[in-house]
Amino acid sequence: MSEYNSKRLYRSRKGQMIAGVCAGLAEHFGVDVNLVRLAFAVFTIFFGVGVLIYLAAWVILPEEGEDTSIAQTWTNKGR
Repeated sequence: MSEYNSKRLYRSRKGQMIAGVCAGLAEHFGVDVNLVRLAFAVFTIFFGVGVLIYLAAWVILPEEGEDTSIAQTWTNKGR
């Protein structure tokens, strides 16, 4: 299996506080989860977009062990 296939971006179940977005990003990029959480807090406080980015990632990223995201599930139900 190639490196690309083994490093899929997803919402993590371990270490999650709300939806696992920060934990998944931290695992994918190999950084501490608290740094990712701090980045979301900074984007929320100074730019007002951290929460929007988090919500978008929650909808777009599939949960660990799942093949489809919430957005994919919603669009498939509409068909």
